Amino acid sequence: MAYSQLQKVEANVHIKASADQFHNVLCNRTHHIANIFPGKVQSVEIHKGEWGTEGSVISWNYLHEGKVCVAKEMVEGIDTKNNKMTFKVIEGDLLGHYKSFKFLLQVTPKEKGSVVNWVLEYEKQNDNTPDPYTLLELTVEMSKEIGAYLSQDHN
Repeated sequence: MAYSQLQKVEANVHIKASADQFHNVLCNRTHHIANIFPGKVQSVEIHKGEWGTEGSVISWNYLHEGKVCVAKEMVEGIDTKNNKMTFKVIEGDLLGHYKSFKFLLQVTPKEKGSVVNWVLEYEKQNDNTPDPYTLLELTVEMSKEIGAYLSQDHN
């Protein structure tokens, strides 16, 4: 019997940059992430639509567990007022292991800096498919790098 249950893993990252700054990079300047985090993200390109628009399709080339991977994602939702975004994976390596995969992002302003909340929502292909904790670690690392970049860039 096929394994069919939506599951989630989640992490919070405290950064010095503001919620608006961080959300702006993920939403409107996504292609800059390859310059900010070149050790793990090799390229981010737009395939359909425009940066910062719902329905646009973005392709990521990234290093995960020592392997070059590709993920094509559709920007499913953008809520600029609340610094939220949803990316739905529509093609790539992740769909070899998962029936569905989404990245949900929310950045919350704090007195000093902000908190980046990532939720990875997925449905496994089968019982042997691991939970994507290493991918969650990668999003945390990326968030810290972007936060550090924005902090030095805007001080």
